[in-house]
Amino acid sequence: MKKFLFLMLLGFSAVAQTKSDLQGAVRLFDLEFSSQELDTLHSDVLDNLANYKAMHQLSLNNNVPLSLWQNPALPGMKFEMKQRPLVWPQSITKLPARKTDLAFYSIGQLAYLIKSKQITSLDLTRFFIERIKKYGDTLQCVISLQEEIALDQARQADREITAGKYRGLLHGIPYGLKDLFAIKGTKTTWGAAPFKDQRIEEDAYVYQRLRDAGAVLVAKFSLGALAMGDYWFGGRTKNPWNLKYGSSGSSAGSASATVAGLVPFAIGTETWGSIISPATICGATGLRPTFGSVSRSGAMALSYSLDKIGPICRSANDAAIVFSYIHGTDGQDLAAVNRPFNYDANRSVKGMKIGYAKNYFDKIKDTTRNEWKVIQLLKKQGIQVIPVDFPDSTAYPFNMMDIVIAAECGAQFDELTRNNIDDLLTRQTKSDWPNQFRTSRFVPAVEYINAQRHRYLLMQKVNAVVSQFDAIICPSRGGGNQSAITNLTGHPVVCVPNGFDSKTNLPTGISFVGRLYDEGTILRIATYYQDLTRFEEAHPKQFMQD
Repeated sequence: MKKFLFLMLLGFSAVAQTKSDLQGAVRLFDLEFSSQELDTLHSDVLDNLANYKAMHQLSLNNNVPLSLWQNPALPGMKFEMKQRPLVWPQSITKLPARKTDLAFYSIGQLAYLIKSKQITSLDLTRFFIERIKKYGDTLQCVISLQEEIALDQARQADREITAGKYRGLLHGIPYGLKDLFAIKGTKTTWGAAPFKDQRIEEDAYVYQRLRDAGAVLVAKFSLGALAMGDYWFGGRTKNPWNLKYGSSGSSAGSASATVAGLVPFAIGTETWGSIISPATICGATGLRPTFGSVSRSGAMALSYSLDKIGPICRSANDAAIVFSYIHGTDGQDLAAVNRPFNYDANRSVKGMKIGYAKNYFDKIKDTTRNEWKVIQLLKKQGIQVIPVDFPDSTAYPFNMMDIVIAAECGAQFDELTRNNIDDLLTRQTKSDWPNQFRTSRFVPAVEYINAQRHRYLLMQKVNAVVSQFDAIICPSRGGGNQSAITNLTGHPVVCVPNGFDSKTNLPTGISFVGRLYDEGTILRIATYYQDLTRFEEAHPKQFMQD
């Protein structure tokens, strides 16, 4: 039996020593062939295997894309094509009496301090570097401190600002990157032991955009190995509110570091929950943009039809600032597009059409929970919040996400499995990548393709609902499978903190789902909610000490 399973792992068309072996393989895929049919196909199965072996002699780098590209837009859709002036709130401020408070200033406040020359980028950068050195090991959130790059970029920012060449709100602002983005001269570890000394000599698109904006890279943060969970080769990234808990994943370090005030913001990625989940449990604001809104060139590929890049910040307004600089494409990611990002901090939320996923909220029986309080608060402000049935598991009564992720992720790390390099990964449980990659070998191409066809129908169902609203409010955790659905359809989501869990005292969150390429609207609504609640201004006390 072990020999048979090993051969099956070589591909769907494993060598069948007997017809009964072949029939057993066929039954794994919900098929039944007659004895004559098995006789006829047996030689073709062997031919296929020989063909696969020939293909296996050719190595594929992680950055080699598919020739098929996911597009979240449906026929007949029309989008805003005009870029209007961005409108930001005023952030007039002064240096705090207690320097530690700088760790939790907004991007707008820090930008004002730099532009008004109350502080230099170099001094601000050194301040955050010291915080990383002080708390990074405690949180296990830092893979590499990029001190040399940071100090060089900060000095350059100061020279330019002194010369009157101010680039905008991110000029001189320190930040961190999830360590799956390539940067020349640095290690890009993907959080995984087999790649902990890996160097990829290119600059990721998102890094280039931030560098051009004058932002200052101070660190590359932890991610769960190969973008799963919060366990990486150096340990488990901690939740700043309670170090007994992990920070969730896979943008674990980006969320943990931002909430603890080690950086003003960080960049994460999401395939299925990797921005929203750690942002929620750590109490950050996470923006998962529309699929294709940010070029992924230079980033580790996990799933070409699902991977997305977005900011993890302390507020929705900060997320809007960062997104305004990183959205777009360099032409290297053929799924990415240039779309305008229109954001107006003065735009009135009253009069917007906002829905809430009633079928999801109804599953949260305790109406005193923080999710329900969001609806109640908005209604008190005179905002009409309309109940709507948001597509859930009844929209597709099979686990579409598992099929798509298994096939695509397994393909990206084929050689890791084939050459038993997966044994070097830190985690080896049933739910971790080594087992998941092996399991993926049992997804037939026909089933993967048909799952993608069902995905297209799901996109139509979701768009039929989302297109009627400026935003739809959904629970960030529990209450339904919005995360899987909107990742499959590519719709943007921003999650913000909405209080604390009464049992764990960890942060909780709420999500605003938007129309394709309309991040500006959901960010404006999220900012309005944050102006009412100020939950984003809560910080873990142990990281507020001088």
